[in-house]
Amino acid sequence: MKSQRQTIKSLLFRVAQCTWGLPQTLCGLMVFLRYRRQPHEMYSGACVTRWPKETSVSLGMFIFLSENAYTSETDSLKQADDRSHLMRLFVHEYGHSIQSLFIGPMYLLAVGLPSILWNQLPTFHRKREREKISYYDVYPEKQANKLGERFLGKPSVGRPLSKKKP
Repeated sequence: MKSQRQTIKSLLFRVAQCTWGLPQTLCGLMVFLRYRRQPHEMYSGACVTRWPKETSVSLGMFIFLSENAYTSETDSLKQADDRSHLMRLFVHEYGHSIQSLFIGPMYLLAVGLPSILWNQLPTFHRKREREKISYYDVYPEKQANKLGERFLGKPSVGRPLSKKKP
């Protein structure tokens, strides 16, 4: 059973996403409605949906997890069917949701656009391959990993960024 503190945190997360993060949350709601028949659940205030796309996306309080995901080892797409990898991917996308809370209405321009370009443009695929740069080693992906790990206390995809406490 959820503790009262967790319930309050989830509620505050949702309220903030529906006010300060309204533009991306509305976009997320539209995508959610399109994929409402896909499996979904609430986790830490976020509505998490598994969808049949190549990439995962975070839009305010809505997170869409791909059936495929970039691995930290090769930065190539792989089938993400094991629960632990999906949780790590969720931690990363939750980090993007935290970025949404920090940046508010500018999230789509300051985080969404750079993230989409870094993910989709062939020139960036070639750069990562040529320079051996991990997908998760640049802004805003590295910051999303760090925030997701900090707020959820679990490891993200890519190289772990948080140091374990003794």
